[in-house]
Amino acid sequence: MAPRKQQQIFDTTLTMLAETGYDRLTIEGVAERSGVNKTTLYRWWPSKAALVANALIEARALEFAVPDTGSLEGDLTELASRIAALLTTSPSGDIAVAALAASAGHPELATSVRGFFADRLARERPIFERAAARGELAPDTDLMTIVDLIAGAIWLRVVFRGLPADSAFVSHIVQTVLRGICR
Repeated sequence: MAPRKQQQIFDTTLTMLAETGYDRLTIEGVAERSGVNKTTLYRWWPSKAALVANALIEARALEFAVPDTGSLEGDLTELASRIAALLTTSPSGDIAVAALAASAGHPELATSVRGFFADRLARERPIFERAAARGELAPDTDLMTIVDLIAGAIWLRVVFRGLPADSAFVSHIVQTVLRGICR
């Protein structure tokens, strides 16, 4: 059984991560701001990395519904649009960037971020299962590569280049992934 204020704890953790960065984030600070005792947090999460890992996967701030448009292209376009919205909207964009930045220098957090992406891929799997059932995709297709190409393009464009990921860009990357770049 999880703590009564679990979502509040997760939201506070991620908000503080975005505000202060991972190095200055403390379990004591999360406890104080979320109105729970720090011993409660330590009972459920033995470390800051464990708390952040759980918050990344379970918090509503980074959540979105997996699309079901009836076609692989439609589903991937909608998925890409939702990823772009997540990265360009506050606080979710700030949280995602802070988690990525922190994971570069903290191996324990890098493991958490990998867990977050594995969880997302598992949640997105139905897109590809439906596509395979409709005959749009070979059953042995490397799903991670497809998601990495699409999401990676959005991350690079939005986070590193500071450019917009508008609907034309989203449509272009999905079509490029589905059709390839060679004639």
